[in-house]
Amino acid sequence: MHSAHRRYFTEFKDQPLPLYMESVGYNPDQEAFVRPNGYNCYHWLQTVGGKGEFTMGGAKYVMEGGSGILLLPGEAHEYRPLEGKWQTYYMTFGGAQAGGILGTLGLPVSSYYGWDEAAELGGFVPGLLNRMSNERDISGLSVSVEVYRFLTLLKKDGRVNRLPSLSNSVRRLTPVLEFLDRYYADADIGLEDMAHRADITPRHLNTLFKQAFGMTAYAYLILLRLRKAKEMMTLHPRMTVKEVSGLVGFRDASHFVATFRKQEGVTPEQFRLLH
Repeated sequence: MHSAHRRYFTEFKDQPLPLYMESVGYNPDQEAFVRPNGYNCYHWLQTVGGKGEFTMGGAKYVMEGGSGILLLPGEAHEYRPLEGKWQTYYMTFGGAQAGGILGTLGLPVSSYYGWDEAAELGGFVPGLLNRMSNERDISGLSVSVEVYRFLTLLKKDGRVNRLPSLSNSVRRLTPVLEFLDRYYADADIGLEDMAHRADITPRHLNTLFKQAFGMTAYAYLILLRLRKAKEMMTLHPRMTVKEVSGLVGFRDASHFVATFRKQEGVTPEQFRLLH
């Protein structure tokens, strides 16, 4: 752990990038801040040593190792050390598409995050600071990619309201995903069969699927079958639509065509002509 305060600013704030990083840094003795008008960029703050207290939206959060806060621009907040030296890493960023990207990833509001000890998220900002101290990005494009990567890690590894992280949800679903990848062609597969593979209730299974993929387990199965159908149609151009539909688990070819068209915007035959 470095003992000196380090901070790196970039020159890319006024460039037309979808995401830019304003600053990244490490503070070995985090002082108290009160910002009634918030900060002018998105602001990430995480603890690597000691303990702090963060207040926003009328709620207080204790920030220890393995926790962080993401703040939207203009979000009123304050924070202070609780005991001894509070060691933090931080990153501030913005960009013309920042709000849209956060919304698409399901990260639209200021939130307190936790993560597992082995999660990549915890070491990302420290690693980024080290890289930026040794490398110079003239265009800003590399840093823009790093900001996007941070947001995807926050989506994957971050836990909000003590819910499982996306990576944990996917890990718990691994037996089900492997089962579906092997038996997707079985038209008799039901929710009970899937839940049995994970040794959980069907309701809990759907909860995990919604956390991991934003859809129910059955909706995931339908998309899997359609993906397999696209692979078959491109690899075996002489195979009929009816044959394909049966091989990917649809009982009725007309149902397959209607489902395919609704999802892809074209019929299976039109898709085949495009590929």
